[in-house]
Amino acid sequence: MGRQVSYQDLEQKVEELKAKVAELQKEQLSLKRARRRLGLILDFIPYPLAVMRLDQKVFYVNRGFTELFGWKPEELSGKKLPIVPENLRGEADRDIETLVREKTYLRRETKRLTKDGRTLDVVIRAAYYEESEYEPAGIMMTFRDVTEEKRLQKIKDTILRISTALPKYPELEALLDFINSEVMRLLDTEGAVVNILDEETDEIFVIGAAYDDPELKLRAKRVRFKMDEIIAGRVIRSGKPVIVNDTSEEEELHRRRDEKLGYKTRNLLLVPLHTKEKTIGVLCAINKKEGPFNDSDLELLNTIATTVALSVENARVGDELKRAYQELSSLNKAKDKMINHLSHELKTPVSILLGSLRLLEKGLEAVPEEKWKRHMERMRRNLDRIVDLQYEVSDIIMSQDYRIHTLLSLLLEQCKDELEVLVEKETGAKDASLHIRACIDQLFGPKELTPQVIELWRFVDTRLGELRGKFAHRDVEVETEIDYTPEICIPLEVLEKVFDGLVKNAIENTPDQGKVLVAVKEFGKGSELVVQDFGVGIVEENKQRIFEGFFYTQDTVAYSSKEPFDFNAGGKGADLLRMKIFSERFNFKLEMESKRCKFIPTERDLCPGDISKCPFCNDRQDCLASGGSVFRVYFPPVESEEDCNKGG
Repeated sequence: MGRQVSYQDLEQKVEELKAKVAELQKEQLSLKRARRRLGLILDFIPYPLAVMRLDQKVFYVNRGFTELFGWKPEELSGKKLPIVPENLRGEADRDIETLVREKTYLRRETKRLTKDGRTLDVVIRAAYYEESEYEPAGIMMTFRDVTEEKRLQKIKDTILRISTALPKYPELEALLDFINSEVMRLLDTEGAVVNILDEETDEIFVIGAAYDDPELKLRAKRVRFKMDEIIAGRVIRSGKPVIVNDTSEEEELHRRRDEKLGYKTRNLLLVPLHTKEKTIGVLCAINKKEGPFNDSDLELLNTIATTVALSVENARVGDELKRAYQELSSLNKAKDKMINHLSHELKTPVSILLGSLRLLEKGLEAVPEEKWKRHMERMRRNLDRIVDLQYEVSDIIMSQDYRIHTLLSLLLEQCKDELEVLVEKETGAKDASLHIRACIDQLFGPKELTPQVIELWRFVDTRLGELRGKFAHRDVEVETEIDYTPEICIPLEVLEKVFDGLVKNAIENTPDQGKVLVAVKEFGKGSELVVQDFGVGIVEENKQRIFEGFFYTQDTVAYSSKEPFDFNAGGKGADLLRMKIFSERFNFKLEMESKRCKFIPTERDLCPGDISKCPFCNDRQDCLASGGSVFRVYFPPVESEEDCNKGG
């Protein structure tokens, strides 16, 4: 049996316990102060920080965490962090398991969510800490927001890729397709397009596009919109960017656009494309995959828009330079053809005149020389001058070192005056020069032409019958498709020249056993005359000059002095120019389409003039399908006979 505890012993024990309690209280106070100081230090740390138990429930978050993610400590205490995106939960759980199992440290670059729904790029550093007598084991995490860093780096990388790609894409459409694919990658969207304003039609069309769905890209490039049909029109008018994160606000507008595209638009970001003078279009990002578009996206797209606008403007300047070069090359070629043709046209009459002079000299041998020799020498001398000029033209064609314009003007003026003198001297007709000038005036000069009401279908049927006799020697089938059409208002003489010229042109460009189609049909409110040949066609580079007069679609050597309507009969090159002038004066439209015969693709390739002699055609159908030209003439309907008689 032990010793009985005395009162003094108990009192001593109580004092010892009091001392221990006091010591514990002091330690607890010190611990609280330490915690407070630690909390102040952790709050002072610029990086967001969170402390969790091993069950992942929050024990502590600092002020930096609240500022970055939006949740306050009291909202998270005892709960799991709600910052992990759904698609990254597996990754986050595996990281925690690794930390606890290996009691280690890890670094992870990933994404996390804010309270207001934004997705941030963050670098997480996490560490496991052991339990102590005061704290159980847990996990501490710090977060560094690298969203802006990554955004700037993505911009730099994108601009670098676009800059290095510029030389690889000489064609604007391919370049813009590439840039749009970079926009999709940068903003994580389903699509991106460049809309350009067509100032002539006031319509918006897509010149470059990129979509997750390749078919949608093709559809987008085929569709055009009026300015008020899509949001892009507003951006072009105002010159200001627009963010649309809720398409239900203007549901009908978006619905009509989506119906044309066969696509559902959820949100849009549009920025204008500015040049120095104006807004030329819009760069548009479509359907952001995660979250809404924000100001950061807007700033990023604006950066790229500058490059896009510059590319579009450079391409336009480049296209204009290219067209100017092609125009210059075409004009230079036309000039060479004209000089060559003039040389050809001069050579024949000059040769005839020289031969006639020789015959005349023989006939005058019985007449005393003093009566005629001086005049004959003057004529020969002037004809020799023309021959010398013709040789100079031939030299110019071989060498391009002379001033073509000056010499050509001299050629035309001297030939005209000297030929008039020769005609007067040879024929004795004092009014020969007046007669030549009258012919020129008749062909191209102003004259009184009175419009009248004409039934086009009846005119074509009658006139074609009158012309058939002139090309009866040709083996060319002329098929007709003549429908009743509204009456037209035009001078009869003009209509005859236009129709005769088109039929003559078609027959002369069609080989024997070939075919020409003459059609009259109603078109819109008016009438359309169609003359189509299935002949040699015109090479691409000559099409734009066909109505400019004295321009020949074949090499000069291919022409010969044949009768009208013969195959390849050489003309003076003025018929189509005259038709064009008539169309402007009498308010009808003249258009031409042509496809060069695939068997003779260049103008130096010759057609034998007879399908049966063509080495490429097995039968007639081969020739009919190989090429040809079609001329369309649209005549507006006559308003009233009274208006027509007043001059249309």
